[in-house]
Amino acid sequence: MAPMEKPEKFAGTDFKRWQQKMFFYLTTLYLQRFTSEDAPEVLEGTLNKEHFMILEAWKHSNFLCRNYILSGLQDDLYNVYNGTKTSKKLYGELE
Repeated sequence: MAPMEKPEKFAGTDFKRWQQKMFFYLTTLYLQRFTSEDAPEVLEGTLNKEHFMILEAWKHSNFLCRNYILSGLQDDLYNVYNGTKTSKKLYGELE
């Protein structure tokens, strides 16, 4: 599936419509789950290298998701929410 066109920037009105478009956009990029999941708990007995790789992969995907959401905000809103650390927290704060 090819990614759909990026949604217009959210300016503060008609949030639900923008949210649905952003949700679908993130889904096409396979990043939507980062709006509702926390960092993975690595099971005891996992090797340090595996633990590191799991967390780094999650951090990278979360970074992408968070920045796709931020890039969908107008500048004044971007400045307000830029300090949010995770996609899940950002998505929740926007709601």
